[in-house]
Amino acid sequence: MMSRRVFPLYLGGVVLGVFGACAASGPGIGANVPVMLWRDATDIKSRDLFYGPGGKEHQPPRSFTFIKEDLDGTSAKIIVRDQDGVKWKVKVGAEARPETAASRLVWAVGYFANEDYFLPDVRVSDMPVHLHRGQALVGVDGTLHNVRLKRYLKGEKKIGNWTWSDDPFTGTRELNGLRVMMALINNWDLTDENNAIYEENHDGEVAAQRIYMVSDLGSSFGTAGLTWPTRKARGNLNSYSHSKFIIHATSDIVDFHAPARDSLFFLFTPREFSKRLRLCWIGKRVPRTDAKWMGQLLSQLSPDQIRDAFRAAGYSSQEVEGFGKVVEDRIGQLQKL
Repeated sequence: MMSRRVFPLYLGGVVLGVFGACAASGPGIGANVPVMLWRDATDIKSRDLFYGPGGKEHQPPRSFTFIKEDLDGTSAKIIVRDQDGVKWKVKVGAEARPETAASRLVWAVGYFANEDYFLPDVRVSDMPVHLHRGQALVGVDGTLHNVRLKRYLKGEKKIGNWTWSDDPFTGTRELNGLRVMMALINNWDLTDENNAIYEENHDGEVAAQRIYMVSDLGSSFGTAGLTWPTRKARGNLNSYSHSKFIIHATSDIVDFHAPARDSLFFLFTPREFSKRLRLCWIGKRVPRTDAKWMGQLLSQLSPDQIRDAFRAAGYSSQEVEGFGKVVEDRIGQLQKL
């Protein structure tokens, strides 16, 4: 039997039927290609959470050229190109800071994350006269403030989405650990549209691997569910520090508060309300041993590393310290399981 520490899992042979759902998640998914959700983070104590998975060498410049608007999701986003020809996705609004911090914590313990960076201001030339979303956030000279930039990697292509309830990793310690991470950061927007499958293909060769990740982490570090006013739901220290984490534990399983039911205010959008209500199970009945395993990984992070994740997101020194203390307290709760 393959050890759970031996990731990736391989498609093919007698296990092909187990991964049948994967074939429906995106085009071109076939046999004999490794699929990866997590890799052993043996260097947790030395990981740089200020610069994150992209490192200092991939940090973005401050000036770009407009390519097009991205209308996926609900946040205002545009695609731009820098002077070296590198493409970036620029997200503006309430999700920019929390997504930057969340990507670093998720990556720190071995999960895949986009190369995200936060900048207080950037300038984009050749901006159109009118954007479908976020026009009010654009200065007259093309300046945007408080943005998250996601770097597009050479050889990487998004080929589909994966579902929490039916994927190649269901029942594994690694997927359960990811469920714990989503609860730790209070990520309440766990719809399948926010889960991406990326294919790595270098120099025209056959895909080396397919990477599974939560590709949108912007609805984090606020309330455990969507609430009104929405400013409390993302990147809000007061909301995050007053929210619950572990709500029930037995000798076998742990229930987390996040993702929680949306505020009843959102009953006026019954389809969306019901959609997220059905996702509350993601934080429930997590095997206790798997939750504790994630706590052991997280405990290797130093106080400075944890705070660097929030410094990278442009939070004030008071907020950095406040968010850091909440994360440390939650890690301690996991260790005590």
